[in-house]
Amino acid sequence: MADAYDAGSAARHGPEEEPQDAPAVIVPVVVSSPTPAAPPTSPSPEPRTGVAALSLRYQIGAALALAVVAIAVCVHIGMVFLHVAPPNTVTKQHGKAIDDWIYPEFEQNWKLFAPNPLQQNIAVQVRAQVGTAEGGTRTTGWYDLSAQDGRAIDGNLLPSHTQQNELRRAWDFFVATHDAQNRPVGLRGALSETYLRRIVQLRLERADAAGDGGVVERVQVRSRTTNVSPPKWSEEQVSDKPTYRVLPWWWVPEEGADSADGSDATDVTAVAHEAEGGAR
Repeated sequence: MADAYDAGSAARHGPEEEPQDAPAVIVPVVVSSPTPAAPPTSPSPEPRTGVAALSLRYQIGAALALAVVAIAVCVHIGMVFLHVAPPNTVTKQHGKAIDDWIYPEFEQNWKLFAPNPLQQNIAVQVRAQVGTAEGGTRTTGWYDLSAQDGRAIDGNLLPSHTQQNELRRAWDFFVATHDAQNRPVGLRGALSETYLRRIVQLRLERADAAGDGGVVERVQVRSRTTNVSPPKWSEEQVSDKPTYRVLPWWWVPEEGADSADGSDATDVTAVAHEAEGGAR
């Protein structure tokens, strides 16, 4: 009995004894926690371009360069505006500084802000007296040199300085140095005549005005001035008849006769620069 007792619950039960349930074994259940979702990956930044790609030192340098350019552009626009504007307090006090900035590279002659803008078309014309090979003389018709320049400029994206300014400025310079009777006023009058005569002489040579065996002996220059027609909505009435200013005949010296010592050629070159005013 002792052995059966000692065996405890492990001993064999008798027929009258009910079997006892074995103690429940608790099995721990491991509940896995949900795996946290991975954070979304941000797109890689695009590479910087332009000024932003430069280092700070170079960015400062580029900003300073842009500032200098902007200031220079503003100063230039202001100088040009003061140059073409009517006389005012600023131009009276700083006229020399404005002229030093403008001339000779940036000369303007637009008369955009003139109180009385130009309302006339002025054409410079020339004719020649030609000595023929048979010993006679003949007079050519009038060559409209301004119209020739106009046709050369029309539709030309890069017209030359000669086509735009040479003849026009030479005539303006002649008028400024002569009175209404075409007499020279001041020391530059004779030189302006020589300058204008040489221009028209070269134009006649290009047009072959002398012909075969002929020689141009004299030239005569005139201007033909016509008023610009007012717009249709204007009630202003202007004359449409042209007016002429006819200069006396000028003798054409023989080749090299007026520049044998070179002094005349030098003076004419100087007066050409003065007449053109650096408008190149």
